[in-house]
Amino acid sequence: MKVPQTLDVEEIRRILPHRYPFLLVDRILSVEVGKRIVGLKNVTINEPFFQGHFPDHPIMPGVLIIEALAQVGGVLALLSTPEHLGNPAIFLMGLDKVRFRKPVVPGDQLIMELETIRGGKKFFKMTGKAFVNQTLVTEAELMAAVGQGGTE
Repeated sequence: MKVPQTLDVEEIRRILPHRYPFLLVDRILSVEVGKRIVGLKNVTINEPFFQGHFPDHPIMPGVLIIEALAQVGGVLALLSTPEHLGNPAIFLMGLDKVRFRKPVVPGDQLIMELETIRGGKKFFKMTGKAFVNQTLVTEAELMAAVGQGGTE
């Protein structure tokens, strides 16, 4: 299977099971199957979570930055195991070394870079970093599993 160098949101929707308002990846900028991926999220004031987090000082919740990183990692995991493409289940199984360095606000463009630490047929461990204007805003190690309940 030939993997394109970049993916638009419609191609991402064919890979991930997530849908609006929970699809948090707008574009894949580059991918090296089994190794590395770079994704993008445009953060806009129209995001539903900004209504409550926080109305007078909107900040993207850290857990959603992690979710966006996990979704980009999910694209890499699924492209790296083509037998799982179309599988409706990819699960975030664990997080380590999570750090939030700076807030992410409306108007920011979140660039997420993930590299595989360990990859397999069903389980993946990746290191992820999110940047705004080339400044590190969030970093974490993420573990994910592909398949029904992550135990298939």
